[in-house]
Amino acid sequence: MKLFITGISTDVGKTIASAIIVEALQADYWKPIQAGDLEHSDTHKVQALVSNTQSQFHPNSYALQTPASPHLAAAKDRITIDLNQIQEPQTKNHLVIEGAGGILVPLNETQSVVDIIQSDYKVIVVSRHYLGSINHTLLTVEALQNRKLSIAGIVFSGEENTSSESIILNRTGLPCIGRIDQEPYFDTNVIVEYADLFRENLLKIQ
Repeated sequence: MKLFITGISTDVGKTIASAIIVEALQADYWKPIQAGDLEHSDTHKVQALVSNTQSQFHPNSYALQTPASPHLAAAKDRITIDLNQIQEPQTKNHLVIEGAGGILVPLNETQSVVDIIQSDYKVIVVSRHYLGSINHTLLTVEALQNRKLSIAGIVFSGEENTSSESIILNRTGLPCIGRIDQEPYFDTNVIVEYADLFRENLLKIQ
């Protein structure tokens, strides 16, 4: 199973969700594009939070210096992101792929993060409540559906808002894979606890 983790915006909890899903499935992890914070990248963060011995952590296809949209970060590094250079790692294990920002974040002049998503990937959308988040979640789902991409479900992150979550699930018809509370901290023990909660729903994904 190949799961692509995307968010409705930046800083909505994709990396924590990715760590939980990696731990739940003892899956491999791959972030194709990392922009900025290379010494403490998302791969480093997930690796530090995952405690099983099965998961492998694959190198970024692009590791860019500037914390910015990938197209801008690449331009500052004087390169152009080429999708042909983004080669999925070979593994017999489950693979969790973490995107960068939302699905329409530009990679170059013509392509966006959504263009990384392959037909055999199942997309998990991470949604976090803020003013406008219902709109952003529904737009993300609609854009994925318009491209005929398979959406496995939604993960809600942060403070619970039952009204927002209910209308999102009703409008999209998607299952909730799980919800991640506004925890005071995340460490390996907290990740394992969430992994145990998420595992059953993840294993239902077809």
